Amino acid sequence: MFNVSDLFRNEFMLDGPLKYKGYDWWWHSFTAVNLETGDEKAFFIEFFTCNPGLGGFAPLFGQDPENKKKGIRPSYLMVKVGCWGEDHVQLHRFFPWTDVRMHPGAPYIIKADDCLASDKRLRGHVSVSKEDSLAHPEWMSDSGEMYFDLKVDKKVAFNVGYGASRIFRFLKAFEMYWHAEGMKTLYDGYVIYNGVRYEVIPERSYGYADKNWGSNFTSPWVWLSSNDLVSKRTGRQLKNSVFDIGGGRPKVYFVPLNRKLLSAFLYQGEEFEFNFSKFWTKTRTKFACKETKDEILWHVRQSNKDAMMDVKIRCKKKDMLLINYEAPDGSKLHKRLWNGGNGSGIIKLYRRTDKGLRLIDEIEAKHVGCEYGEY
Repeated sequence: MFNVSDLFRNEFMLDGPLKYKGYDWWWHSFTAVNLETGDEKAFFIEFFTCNPGLGGFAPLFGQDPENKKKGIRPSYLMVKVGCWGEDHVQLHRFFPWTDVRMHPGAPYIIKADDCLASDKRLRGHVSVSKEDSLAHPEWMSDSGEMYFDLKVDKKVAFNVGYGASRIFRFLKAFEMYWHAEGMKTLYDGYVIYNGVRYEVIPERSYGYADKNWGSNFTSPWVWLSSNDLVSKRTGRQLKNSVFDIGGGRPKVYFVPLNRKLLSAFLYQGEEFEFNFSKFWTKTRTKFACKETKDEILWHVRQSNKDAMMDVKIRCKKKDMLLINYEAPDGSKLHKRLWNGGNGSGIIKLYRRTDKGLRLIDEIEAKHVGCEYGEY
C-alpha cells in the first residue's frame, strides 16, 4: 500500500547535522485558467529552506563570489514561484531565518511576511525587477511578479515506505529523501502573474504536491507525474487515477545505488507500486532520458512480480526552464536541470498472469510534471 497519508513525513526535517548542511522544500504545481481567454497556464510554488543553523539577519547566498571565496554556505528561506510555457519564468524571494515563523511539526506551517505554506493553504507575493535580476546573479532569478492565494486539498499520497521512515530519517542515511503527500492534489484559488489573473479550479487544476530534503541532490534527477489521464481503451477520463515517478541515483551513507526509481500508479483505485526498497516485490527498473534539439524525452520501464509499467513522456524545451538550486554546501552542480509542467505521453500498464503479461490499459497522459538533469 502506498496511498497512506503521513503528515509527519511532511514536517520540517532540518535537525541535527542537516540544520547546518541541509535543505528541505515543499513543492506545489498546478494548472490555472485565464477566464477571459480560456487559455491554460501551468504554475509552480515552492518553499525552499536551507541551512537554518547558519542563519542571521540577512540571507546568505552560496553563489555570491565573496561568499565563495570565504567558504560561506547559503542560509535562507526561498519562496520560489513561476510558470511553464513559452514565457516560462522562475522568481525567487529570500528571507533570513530571523524573519521566518514556523510550526515545524505535523501539520507544518511556514511563513515570512505575507508568504505562507501549509498542508491546507498557500499564499504570498514574489516580485523581482529586471534591474535586480541583472544586478544579483546570486539570486538565480528571472524578473516578474506573481501573487497567489490557494486552498490545498491533498487527495492521494505516495508514501515511499522504508526510504523515508523514522529510523532512516534519524540516521540521516540517505542523501536525498522524498515524500509525495499529495501526488494528486486539488487546488482552489487564484494566481496573478504579471498583472493577468488566472483562476485555479479544483477539477481542472491537475495538481501535485511533494517534498524533498537532505544534504545534496541526486544525479541523474528524474521526476514524472500526472493525474490528467485518459484511457485509450474506453476513451474516458480516468478520474480516480494518478502516477508518480521519482529518483535517479540515490546514495545511502555516500554509497550510490545506481539508476533507481520509485514509482506508483493508482489506476481507477487499484494500486500498482514499483519500489526498489521493497525487495520482496522483485522490482526491476530501466530508464533512459534524452535531450534532443527541441525536446526532452523520458522512457521508463518498471516491473515487479505482479505487473509492468512502460512510460514514454516528452516535453518541448521551449515550454520548460532550467531550474536553479544551490546545494547546502554552496555548490551548483546541476546546471542543466530541465523542469516542465506541460509534458505528454503514453503509459502502458500490464498485469502478470500464468500466461504472461496482459495489457490492462494504454493511457494518454497530459499536464505531466517532468524533470531531468545530470552532472
